[in-house]
Amino acid sequence: MTSSTAPRIRVLIADDHALVREGLRYVLDADPLIEVVAEASNGRVAVELALQHQPDVVVLDITMPEETGLVAASRLRELLPAARILLLSMHDQGEYVREGMRIGTHGYLLKDSAGEELRAAIRAVHAGGTFFSPAVVRRLTSAEAVAEKSSVSQLEQLTPRERDVLGGVARGLTNKAIAAELGISRRTVEAHRESLMRKLHIHSVAGLTRFALEAGIVEAG
Repeated sequence: MTSSTAPRIRVLIADDHALVREGLRYVLDADPLIEVVAEASNGRVAVELALQHQPDVVVLDITMPEETGLVAASRLRELLPAARILLLSMHDQGEYVREGMRIGTHGYLLKDSAGEELRAAIRAVHAGGTFFSPAVVRRLTSAEAVAEKSSVSQLEQLTPRERDVLGGVARGLTNKAIAAELGISRRTVEAHRESLMRKLHIHSVAGLTRFALEAGIVEAG
C-alpha cells in the first residue's frame, strides 16, 4: 500500500488551553497522513470523545482540570486498549514519566518540542513503538544512574552473609529455607534480616526485593 492510499492516523488532542489545541492542530494538519478527529479541554471529555471517535492516537496534556492526563490515560488503557497514548507536558520530572510508563502509555513529549517531533512521535507510537523527548530520556538516565550509585553504596554496608540472606529473601525463600541453604540456624537468619533492614532502612519484603534487583544481587524474572 502506497503512502497516497494509506489510511490516515486518527488523532484526538486534549489540552485545557484553546490556543495550545489550536497550535497542535495546526502542526498536525501539516502532515497529510494525520487527521485530528476531536479536541478536548479536560481529561473527562477526552475519554468520552475517545470512546465516541475511536482514535488511533490520543495526545493528552498531563495537567488538565476535572481529570488529569494521567487519570484519563489510565481509564483509556482500560476502556480503549487499542488506542496509543502520547503524554504531553511542560514538565520533565521523572515521577510523571514513570507514572505514565506504569499506566502503559506509549510516549512522553515536552511542549517545547518542535512540530516535526510531535508528528514523528505520533507516527512512532501508531506504528507500535514508543517515543520520549530527548530531554526526558536524559533526565531518566541521570536519575537511574543516581539510584544505581546509591544502591551500590548501601550494598557496601552489608556483610557477605547479610547479602546472602538478602538474596534469599528476594528469591522468595522463607527464613527456614534460607537457613538450610546457607547452613546456619533460622535464628541467625532472622538476626541478619533485622540487621540488613536496619542498615538499608527498608522494612518490607517488597522493598528488599526491589533493592536486591537494583543492586544486581538477583535478576528479574
